[in-house]
Amino acid sequence: MDWIDALQWPAMVITVAATWLVGSRAAGRRKAGFRVFLASNAMWAAWGLHTSAYALVVLQLALAVLNLRGMVKARRARGAEAGGLDASSG
Repeated sequence: MDWIDALQWPAMVITVAATWLVGSRAAGRRKAGFRVFLASNAMWAAWGLHTSAYALVVLQLALAVLNLRGMVKARRARGAEAGGLDASSG
């Protein structure tokens, strides 16, 4: 078995870990979860390219963009909370 064939298993574990982290009440864990999700997106995309699963690659790119959007919105919300502004826009 090629090492990249086995990549789906650590990618799955990392995706589950990222989901758990993002669901945390602790801001630091949520922040780490976003970063871990980006790592899982990269792993799934690499595996998808290797196996010619191009829909999976496109999905992972879309999820990475949405993840980055979430990171930006979370950062803005933290800034608005610190400044007393309404963070519901955007």
